[in-house]
Amino acid sequence: MESKNAGVGRRSFTNWFLGLSLGGLMTSIVYPVFRFMSPPDVPEAATNEVEAGPVNDPELVEKGFKIVRFGAEPVLLVQLGQKEYRAFAATCTHLDCIVEYQKGDQRIWCNCHNGEYDLNGRNVAGPPPKPLEVFAVNLVNGGSGQPETIVISRS
Repeated sequence: MESKNAGVGRRSFTNWFLGLSLGGLMTSIVYPVFRFMSPPDVPEAATNEVEAGPVNDPELVEKGFKIVRFGAEPVLLVQLGQKEYRAFAATCTHLDCIVEYQKGDQRIWCNCHNGEYDLNGRNVAGPPPKPLEVFAVNLVNGGSGQPETIVISRS
């Protein structure tokens, strides 16, 4: 009789062990998938203005434009003249590709699907359904011989 009771004990232990292992395996698969599907809410800081750099920034002078981080979104800063600047959301309204300024053609262009915007941010060619968001650009005096600083803010 002892051998019969010993077999039941081993069998129940094996069943318990395999069940626990299977439960652990399922948990280790399902939990990461669940966490991926429902990421935590991370509050985003509201940005109302950002410094884009000095007016004599080499990148801005050479290319005629510069991409500036405005919180979590990119902004396209365009230099039109000596002290004339404009700023637009740097993501195309079609599929959120990053746009660029083409100095020779005096246009803002999206290379994803050949979308084109004028220098007021209006969509003039291609698939973009609406104009770019416009930002205000101000020049702040650097003081004591420092160059002026470009400040971009929400309109």
